[in-house]
Amino acid sequence: MTTTDNSEVWVKAQASEDFQKHRRKYRSFAFPMAIGFLVWYFSFILLTTFARDFVSTPVFGLVNLAFILALAQFITTFLIAWLYDRYSSKNLDGPGEELKRSVESELK
Repeated sequence: MTTTDNSEVWVKAQASEDFQKHRRKYRSFAFPMAIGFLVWYFSFILLTTFARDFVSTPVFGLVNLAFILALAQFITTFLIAWLYDRYSSKNLDGPGEELKRSVESELK
């Protein structure tokens, strides 16, 4: 099979309803999660930049609100990674493998 034929297989695969459905499933998780995290991240940055008195509020001992929010950034990052792993295992991996097998069988 020539390179031209290979590109036709990929174009056909990307135009298929299965691929479009798979992409919608991915985007329905990834985009809202990315937007939510970016809003949360930039809110933290803006608070620490422009609301120093607020984030300097002591929570307990020498720990202030800025420290708690910074730790929450790390926790949120790991939580999103864990949620994505669960989501992709349940919703994306199986159909993705089927799409892969379909394309590979046409390339042979």
